[in-house]
Amino acid sequence: MASDNSFDVVSKVDRQEVDNALNQAAKEVSQRFDFKNTDSSIRWSAENIEMEANSEERVKAILDVFQTKLVRRGISLKALDAGDARVSGKVWKITATTQEGISQENAKKISKLVRDEGPKGVKCQIQGDELRISSKSRDHLQEVQNMIKGADYDFAVQYTNYR
Repeated sequence: MASDNSFDVVSKVDRQEVDNALNQAAKEVSQRFDFKNTDSSIRWSAENIEMEANSEERVKAILDVFQTKLVRRGISLKALDAGDARVSGKVWKITATTQEGISQENAKKISKLVRDEGPKGVKCQIQGDELRISSKSRDHLQEVQNMIKGADYDFAVQYTNYR
């Protein structure tokens, strides 16, 4: 009897890559001409990313610079949850967080997609904040991966633990 092959569907963000993108964005903000003498900044604030500037347009421009750096580092923008620009005294701020883990309802969405449209014999199992998909055939698992990629969910998805 052949053993099952499996892989895990996860939603994780490499914190070091986010930190590198933030440092690159901070350097660009400090050097760009349109941000000179505007007290614009981007930095970590506990687990959140804080962006500050003296106008709404500038703080949105900082967010755009940061998003560009994230994309260049291979991090999906679906993993970044940026709030709306708000005024705090004379300063405009945007707070952003990174989303990690697949919620139960999102795992159920993926599981339902695999059950309804996937090949026969593919099993899904929710394990905390990840989803394990197993089958006897590796070809079926690759079909499922392509199907999940094509579904275009509103959260970032990666595949790990492929065996």
